[in-house]
Amino acid sequence: MWKVSVSATPSERLSGRALFVWGAAIVAYILAITGRTSLGVAGVEAMDHFDISASRLAVFSSVQVGVYALAQIPTGMAIDRFGPRRMLVVGALMMGAGQVLLGVTGAYPVAILARVIIGAADATAFLSVMRLLPAWIPLRRTPLFTQLTGGMGYIGQFLSAVPFTALLHAHGWETAFVSLGGAGVLVAILVWAAVRDTPYPTLVASAQRDDRPAIGRVLAFVVRQPACWLGFFIHFTLMSQIVFTLLWGKPLMTLGMGLSDGEASTVLVVNMVVSVIAGPFMGVISARAGRGRPLVALAATVIVAVCWVVFFLPDAPRGYAAIIAMNVVVAALAGVANMGFDTVREEVDRRFTATATGLSNMGGFTAAMVASQVVGFLLDASAHGQNYTWGDFRLAWFTAVGAVWILGVIGLILSRAAMVRWRAGQELRVRSAR
Repeated sequence: MWKVSVSATPSERLSGRALFVWGAAIVAYILAITGRTSLGVAGVEAMDHFDISASRLAVFSSVQVGVYALAQIPTGMAIDRFGPRRMLVVGALMMGAGQVLLGVTGAYPVAILARVIIGAADATAFLSVMRLLPAWIPLRRTPLFTQLTGGMGYIGQFLSAVPFTALLHAHGWETAFVSLGGAGVLVAILVWAAVRDTPYPTLVASAQRDDRPAIGRVLAFVVRQPACWLGFFIHFTLMSQIVFTLLWGKPLMTLGMGLSDGEASTVLVVNMVVSVIAGPFMGVISARAGRGRPLVALAATVIVAVCWVVFFLPDAPRGYAAIIAMNVVVAALAGVANMGFDTVREEVDRRFTATATGLSNMGGFTAAMVASQVVGFLLDASAHGQNYTWGDFRLAWFTAVGAVWILGVIGLILSRAAMVRWRAGQELRVRSAR
């Protein structure tokens, strides 16, 4: 791990080299998002390809997201120990292997294995970029770059919604997924050539030799740090964006609302564009909110929840304009989920940045895993083996997503209270030391 040192921090000037390194790492993150959302846009095709029901389709998402969530802390520890560059390369190669395996198999169990590999690979990308930020980007600009990173990642959603979907429909399942796998190899080469862990490699190498805390110490530190749990529940409460874009958005629109594939893809593109545009604004809000970030998150998640309730209230399916408006709201506020990472970066020892961010990043994906799987079970139970209707999606969304959201809000309120107590204790110790 790396010791925190004044000489190891980036200068106050944002350099062109820093932007180049960040940009190359972003390409790897875009690949991860493309791989993450590729099955979501191919959900209906996957049910035909593997001859499975909605609950078994949901297992794909649950397994991938579950592995992604469980891998956060181990991956964060590996990034802190071995560096983000190596982990980005490993992740890109694993992502490629998983996509190729998914493309060439017609067996459901093998496809599940492929999604396990993809989930583990996905876990390396965002945490690695977050670990690069404090090494290359001036601290006062890191909230902006955190949001830019999250927003730029949604380009992967566009790639899966438009060119990948077009390739899938034109050339079939195998060609689409194998091509996506080949992109993983190209990205791995790019990252190895362009990304560096720090502008100070000699200093880092020395620090790595001198300071390698034991795994147990790292875990104990991170699990006891209230900033990590605050980040966890900020991310947790805004999970409907993940549920929609990762798996159930396309089936909801095509099967539940009767939209065409083209219309559904357009909605996902709107979601992506709004996410990218809103990201910088969320960065500015995060920087100004400071310790008020939990209240911003609470307000955002309540707004999103109310909008979903209004959207699903009618017995008849909503129209195309309504789902567009819904995606504008959800995507615009989705960046609030990343505000917890700013709190982690400000409150936690930099040696543990990736591990601590990993715990926080588990929040939304743990929530999405549970909600997505329960949606699948409820769809099957409601439809009784028939075609899924608006009423089936309405029941499943209200029940599954609503229950998980309530748990998240409770956790957010409790973790904010714990963070307030911890800060008060820290300030008291500082005053006593004087």
